[in-house]
Amino acid sequence: MERDSAPIRVVLADDHTIVRQGLRALLAAESDMEVVGEASDGRQAVSICAQVKPDVIVMDVGMPELNGVDATRLVRKESPTTRVVILSMHACDEHVRPAIRAGASGYLLKGAGLDDLVAAIRAVARGAAFFSPEVAKVLVRDVRSDGESAPELSGREREVLQLVGEGKSSPEIAKILHLSAKTVEGHRARIMARLNIHDVAGLVRYAVRVGLVSTDR
Repeated sequence: MERDSAPIRVVLADDHTIVRQGLRALLAAESDMEVVGEASDGRQAVSICAQVKPDVIVMDVGMPELNGVDATRLVRKESPTTRVVILSMHACDEHVRPAIRAGASGYLLKGAGLDDLVAAIRAVARGAAFFSPEVAKVLVRDVRSDGESAPELSGREREVLQLVGEGKSSPEIAKILHLSAKTVEGHRARIMARLNIHDVAGLVRYAVRVGLVSTDR
């Protein structure tokens, strides 16, 4: 296969510079891998993937403006040949299920070792999947479960919810998403109705709870 001679082209997406630098240094020691780009937020990750079409992007979940899950959805749309490995501190249903539905081929916990990350990158590059054991348990439980699931928001609604959770106003959100303020208000109203939440504070709490917004910023 072509993969045997060509290095795996990797993009690193994490809002912490020191994390990206550390991953770049570690992957540089792998003869079959080449880091071809870095992104500090989800929108930049989507843009870079659309430009350079990497084989794999290693995607942090908790990034500003656009989280890793929704960035994954857009990367898979803009660069269908790019495989996504999610890095997260969380292995609960609220984080794992949306990531897989968005198109992630791999999901690693941040406590995993370098060997696991390298194995994950190699696995998804050849079209396989790779999940941390804790994540695999969630997926198995999800398949076996037929209970009620949380209300499903559209990709655009999740983007708006994250930006609301980050404290941005409707005009600010409209500018970021290239929408009218009226359209943004419409999305907010539908989000509130679907989630049965009646104020912005409740939206913020929900966004934090499901991992769209990090509390460590």
